[in-house]
Amino acid sequence: MEFCCSPVTEAVLDEEEAADLARQLKALADPVRLRLLSLVAASPSGELCACDLPALLERSQPTVSHHLSQLVKAGILERDQRGKWAWFTVRSERLSALATALQPATT
Repeated sequence: MEFCCSPVTEAVLDEEEAADLARQLKALADPVRLRLLSLVAASPSGELCACDLPALLERSQPTVSHHLSQLVKAGILERDQRGKWAWFTVRSERLSALATALQPATT
């Protein structure tokens, strides 16, 4: 599911586009998920292992896994399984598409 639409201030979204945008924004509308996104994006290597995230967030592993799966499902993070551990990277093109969709109209 790739999101792509005109900025909401320049064109009317159809029902499917609006539902897709709402799903992605909903995935980001949680403090733990925003922190996860921030941690992964700020990582010097551009990726983080799931094994490090519970301690960084001071949350249980099941809680962190739930939030990571929501971000992956929304297409905001990408998951790469390496042996026992999953590694996560930010899908910058998805964040750019979200930013574009929310840009104010140019006058």
